[in-house]
Amino acid sequence: MDQRFDPARVEAVIGEIGGDIIALQEADQRFGGRSGLLDLARLERENGLLPVRVNGHPKCHGWHGNVLLFREGTVSHVHQVTLPGIEPRGALVVDVDLKAGPLRVVAAHLGLLRRSRLRQAEAIVTAVAARDERPTLLLGDLNEWRLGRRSSLENLHPGFGPLAAALPSFPSRFPLFALDRILGSPHDLITGIEVHDTPLARVASDHLPIKARIDLKHLMSAAPPPNGKIAA
Repeated sequence: MDQRFDPARVEAVIGEIGGDIIALQEADQRFGGRSGLLDLARLERENGLLPVRVNGHPKCHGWHGNVLLFREGTVSHVHQVTLPGIEPRGALVVDVDLKAGPLRVVAAHLGLLRRSRLRQAEAIVTAVAARDERPTLLLGDLNEWRLGRRSSLENLHPGFGPLAAALPSFPSRFPLFALDRILGSPHDLITGIEVHDTPLARVASDHLPIKARIDLKHLMSAAPPPNGKIAA
């Protein structure tokens, strides 16, 4: 926001947040070599965060700019979804096994056109439904601030509804629009959401980060019994 290109400041904001799971958008260059913009070694060294590896351009960090970082856990499945629409957009659907139990995380960046977002939201719900059922988080810049019939996120209701009012995150210096969301399935998976609003966050990006806490009991109840045995 101060006309300085400095990804290290974004990394510093990640450190401020201290999250166990981080979803980033626009983490790669859009043109040319599409090289990743982050210092992944620094993120691991200072924050204990490792990226989910994706198949794509050898120099990029993510899928259509979407990057997922984890502090702990074992990634068991990665599905790179190409979202429909005029602009090239994508979503990462990642199954991770944490100490508390299984979790699915979707990192997405939806398009600027409402009709594209409608189709993209439907594609995400379809991709999630195609996998086995487990607690799921959807994180990202969904580019939609409206609720109700006018919202392009209505197609998310089958998997992530009901959609509650979100927190303004854009533009970061004077946030007016709730473009960024964290949604959970089941709905009560998320116990609290807030905007990470600090002096550094206000200049490091044009979006303020959104952070959430989840109820680990949902993960524990979804975990298989010891040795895979089912008690009768």
